[in-house]
Amino acid sequence: MSISEKTVGILGGMGPEATVDLMQRIIRMTPAHDDADHIRCIVDNNPKTPSRIKAIIEGTGEDPGPCMADMGRRLESWGADFLVIACNTAHHYYASVRNAVDIPVIHLAGLITDHLVSRYPEKKAIGILASPAVKMTGLYTRYFAPLGLREIWPDPEVQDRLFQVIRDVKRGELGAAVTQQYQGVCSHLRKKGANIAVVACTELSALDADLPMAAVDAADVLAEEIVATAKQARAIFEFHTPGQVRTTQRI
Repeated sequence: MSISEKTVGILGGMGPEATVDLMQRIIRMTPAHDDADHIRCIVDNNPKTPSRIKAIIEGTGEDPGPCMADMGRRLESWGADFLVIACNTAHHYYASVRNAVDIPVIHLAGLITDHLVSRYPEKKAIGILASPAVKMTGLYTRYFAPLGLREIWPDPEVQDRLFQVIRDVKRGELGAAVTQQYQGVCSHLRKKGANIAVVACTELSALDADLPMAAVDAADVLAEEIVATAKQARAIFEFHTPGQVRTTQRI
């Protein structure tokens, strides 16, 4: 590792397949000629983190915040210079992690919002492909609304189908039938007026399907940010304040 490089700490396991998928994206996006050119990743791939679905959607589960805070502290103690959370829904507990450590924690929803504003300024109707927990918590709403971005969500029965796709991926089902269901949800969002979609669930990112509309994959944007930050081609910017945009991307 170059002396000037930074080490990323990844809070993972939510779910495990999605965490491995993120790491593969990091490897693919890293300009490398040999092993030493890749960045150092310290990963807590912890599938024992209390269920976000049970805590948020069902309202009966254990609070994942303390577990995630402990993961963050451990990653910092092991040498991480900055942290990321490899799950959109888990960002509902972002403050628990941020308050537990003394290093930056990149907020995925803020990062995606900045990406949309800087690269797709003409697109204001944003389809959301995510767990219903993301809608319930207003994760993206807080970042989109101050900048005039409008969320478009699937109708309830279509959202149920998308949630089933997410559950299927968690079980390791990545076949054609699951992909077709997912593509059908995307077509539905396009008919509802979305002019771009955000793949805001790392399980859906792991499915890696060809979509029938323009889409920004949160996992891709996060992987790109990790590489650029670790290589110090980009200043660490946490994006945890709604309405915040990056004024300088390169250093």
